[in-house]
Amino acid sequence: MPKERGKSVYDCDICGKSFSLKSYIATHKLIHTGEKPYQCDICGRSFSVKVNLATHKLTHTGEKPHHCDICDKSFAQRSAVTVHKRIHTGEKPFQCDICGKSFSRDGNLAAHKVIHTGEKPYQCDICGKSFSQSAVLATHRFTHTGDKPYQCDICGKTFPHRSAVTVHKRTHTGENPYQCDICKKSFSLNSYIATHKLIHTGEKPYECDICGKSFSVRVNLAMHKLTHTGEKPYHCDICGKSFTHKSGVIVHKRIHTGEKPYQCDICDKSFSQSGDLSTHRFVHTGEKPYHCDICGEKPYHCDICSKSFTQKGHLSRHKGVHSGVKSHHCDTCGESFSEIDHLTTHRRIH
Repeated sequence: MPKERGKSVYDCDICGKSFSLKSYIATHKLIHTGEKPYQCDICGRSFSVKVNLATHKLTHTGEKPHHCDICDKSFAQRSAVTVHKRIHTGEKPFQCDICGKSFSRDGNLAAHKVIHTGEKPYQCDICGKSFSQSAVLATHRFTHTGDKPYQCDICGKTFPHRSAVTVHKRTHTGENPYQCDICKKSFSLNSYIATHKLIHTGEKPYECDICGKSFSVRVNLAMHKLTHTGEKPYHCDICGKSFTHKSGVIVHKRIHTGEKPYQCDICDKSFSQSGDLSTHRFVHTGEKPYHCDICGEKPYHCDICSKSFTQKGHLSRHKGVHSGVKSHHCDTCGESFSEIDHLTTHRRIH
């Protein structure tokens, strides 16, 4: 039994890992044997360590005895509080010895290191796709089964993995635990901060190989490339109109449903798009944030009748009067209009 700084050290004779107490080795060796002698009398799940069984039983009782002293969020395990508090402190004690990137959890560091090795030991037995983490494989399998076992207890929406529920519930609570250290803006996901910070640095690392235009976010580059190919993979299931990205379909379908989810908190007028609500609010504040550097008033002029407009979108809609194009159709009677406002007014007769 070797000595180290006057203390006894006990080594596992299988893997060589060292422990300060002899009793720890007996528990540790269960990892090698696969033995799980402690069984839950409620669901039958087994554990190699008694304390893990005790912690597991809290999932049945719903008890969360450990609280964060900063935000008062509760947890079933004390160790979960320690990890959670790193959201508030920003502490990331686990550092990759290859690239220097730091993490708040040792498990995240272990998963990250696979990026450097390129190893993907976990393979889907249905489609053959390989993954670097077993948890990612487990989540991937739901794409084949369609299973969404995790449910939001507020709205009932279901998700294929637990972490998605945690993030989703922030839409109900308004919680944004991750804060930018430059402008103090808060976000619901830590990954959003890295993308947001590119606004401050001006960095646009994703460049289109066709036209050279650069973007700060990879997904924006992917959507931009569709403008070159003309591809519109997302279709409205009501009228068949196609769009380059999914959000375009969501906004478009509000024409059919009449849904206007964005409401002004001053006059209660509603809008189908958040941008329209933002523009409308200037009516109440009197603010005119966009100025022409030539005349300061209505910089967008119609080259046919010389009528002027404060916004480019208003000019585009106006030009439909001259072109005779009537791209807005009533889905009840089929009558067409050059401006959507006219269509909206018309619909009231039905």
